Amino acid sequence: MDGSGTEDATAEAGSVLDAGRRDTEGALRTFGVEEELLLVDPGTGEAVPVAGALWDLYVRPMDSASGPVLTAEFQQEMIEVVTPPHATMAALEADIIRGRAIADRAAQDVGVRVAALATSPLPADPHPVQLRRFMAMTEEYGLTAREQLTCGCHIHVSVESAEEAVGVLDRIRIWLPVLIALSANSPFWHGKETGYASYRSQVWNRWPSAGPLEILGSPDAYHQLVHDMISTGVALDEGMIYFDARLSRHYPTVEVRIADVCLRPENTVLLAGIVRGLVETAAREWRDGIEPVAVPAALLRLAGWKASRWGLRGELLDPLTSRPSSALAVVNTLLNHIRPALEDSGDLDRVEALIDDLLAAGTGAVRQLEVLHRTGELQDVVADAINCTLWAPAE
Repeated sequence: MDGSGTEDATAEAGSVLDAGRRDTEGALRTFGVEEELLLVDPGTGEAVPVAGALWDLYVRPMDSASGPVLTAEFQQEMIEVVTPPHATMAALEADIIRGRAIADRAAQDVGVRVAALATSPLPADPHPVQLRRFMAMTEEYGLTAREQLTCGCHIHVSVESAEEAVGVLDRIRIWLPVLIALSANSPFWHGKETGYASYRSQVWNRWPSAGPLEILGSPDAYHQLVHDMISTGVALDEGMIYFDARLSRHYPTVEVRIADVCLRPENTVLLAGIVRGLVETAAREWRDGIEPVAVPAALLRLAGWKASRWGLRGELLDPLTSRPSSALAVVNTLLNHIRPALEDSGDLDRVEALIDDLLAAGTGAVRQLEVLHRTGELQDVVADAINCTLWAPAE
């Protein structure tokens, strides 16, 4: 369920994220990805609560120390794939593709498949994993928790200090709504078209502790805010601090959590490349004493809503002016902002090519709607999503 509460259960699974240092050869920030996937019946397309049965059979790969692994999630209709940290987009892409394949093989052992869908196109009645913490969350948050069958993509990027990390959070915050538009992959809810490209964003923001941060300025201010939120009793614990981007509790990384899980693996790779570019650019600005752009969190919520509503098929709010602009113009503004960092990491050509492909083909939301309008069947949307989830480029 978009990572709500799984950190205590998995300790981030050794997650992406011993990442916290730069690659010693290329001086690149390492990055890794956590992708949440639906477990679906390949015949009916419905989400199926079989995570428990899957875990009874799943054996961690022998090379798991250096490859992707599976972890549990809040709902039994979900599974999470966690990559190790990498220094290059190519290496990360290989593990994203491999991790999805590992998840699908495990799913097939219990008669289901995995689908990279941020919400279930068909109606679903989720079943929380029977852990004490998850049951407490279900009791406390009612329908918000019971309906929270959403799949996100979380990207971790290494940072060198707590001071740098908060400097990064203060400077990437205005750009994060664009990531919703780029990743939008959830146009359906309970079997109906929502009118939103990313309805997951709407559902996710029901959590009282979710959303954008104000500018904080220091690690002390960040940790004081977290402490104060938990002290209210509204957020049960630190694992429930669901900022759009946050400091990892276990590893020296910044974790960007705002995006839908992407339908196709190459779109996840694009997202990761952009996020690393944002983190590096923000860290450089912090070191150079460039102040963050002072956009109130209330305006960032509006930017996130607009990105959730339209994806790339409408106007977005320009991150620098908070005024409406075409999606293409906003994406180009983002790319220009991170261009020097992408050039230095060798990622520019790949990111530009992937952006061109995404703008031409459309987001996962666009594809899901096209399949439904062509076939008239939500089951066909899920069947197509299974194929897209496991798609890999030709050698």
